[in-house]
Amino acid sequence: MERNLALEVVRVTEAAALASARFMGLGDETAADMAAIEAMRRAFDAIAIDGTVVIGEGPQDAMAMLYVGERVGTGQGPATDVALDALEGAAICAAGGYNALSGIAIAEHGTFLRVPDTYMEKIACGPEGRGTVDLDRSPTANLRALADAKGVYVENLTVAILDRPRHNALIEEVRKSGARIKLIDSGDVSSALATTRPDAGIDILMGTGGAAQGILAAAALVCLGGEMQARLRPRNEHEAGSLRELGIFDLQRKYKLGELASGSVMFAATGITPGDYLAGVRYVKGGAVTNSVVMRSGTRTVRFIEAHHRFDRRPEY
Repeated sequence: MERNLALEVVRVTEAAALASARFMGLGDETAADMAAIEAMRRAFDAIAIDGTVVIGEGPQDAMAMLYVGERVGTGQGPATDVALDALEGAAICAAGGYNALSGIAIAEHGTFLRVPDTYMEKIACGPEGRGTVDLDRSPTANLRALADAKGVYVENLTVAILDRPRHNALIEEVRKSGARIKLIDSGDVSSALATTRPDAGIDILMGTGGAAQGILAAAALVCLGGEMQARLRPRNEHEAGSLRELGIFDLQRKYKLGELASGSVMFAATGITPGDYLAGVRYVKGGAVTNSVVMRSGTRTVRFIEAHHRFDRRPEY
């Protein structure tokens, strides 16, 4: 895939972010989500790829656009698989919270793990954790290993965990270990990315969240040289059946980073609300300012882009 394609893809996440940010704090999750989906779908029409959505907004019978299996792009460029979340964190956007973003990953066919709408147990961290953390170990053991790798005390580490009742035991153990905790309402993609950025103040992400978001995070961590392991956790028999339809029968299997996303990966994300990794959309006189990141696994190049959008001119998406 051409390197310029990554810079084109960020236009898609910018469009989704600009559309959904209008709904920040207005309490309407559905309106924010649909605004992002519609804007992202329109923006894809200008991207020179022959893309197939493999991680999207849902099955075709439930979504009108950006559904799994939909073809996106002009159809004239390279054949790619596309993983996306037009608005990761619809609830936090509607509440005016932190860490909502729009994200896309593209890669060659067959290099993303195909997952349905289900949950995934995850552990993710920056490059220091490669070969150090292991999903099969206890949280305490992983924190001690990561602290040793970073040359710090466990008490100096900060762990991002989704604030959910299912994580009560995890939270209790992390607290007993002495590590600090940042409880997040949603937006674990942002927190996974933040583990690779020292000034973000998050060292590791632990816990169970959306599987689709896990694939997006894995795609970014491939580009960033980070570490991630995961195990699928269906919530009911329907989700377990959906996994079996995709040929996934071993629910105890531990997936390593290269099994979640691999090959030549491009990732782009734009902040919607302020977050641990990206700033949110800021409206200014005559337009808005967005903060995005674009990265490629081939070169490990990471570009942060501050774009100034003028609303008195026709957008280029």
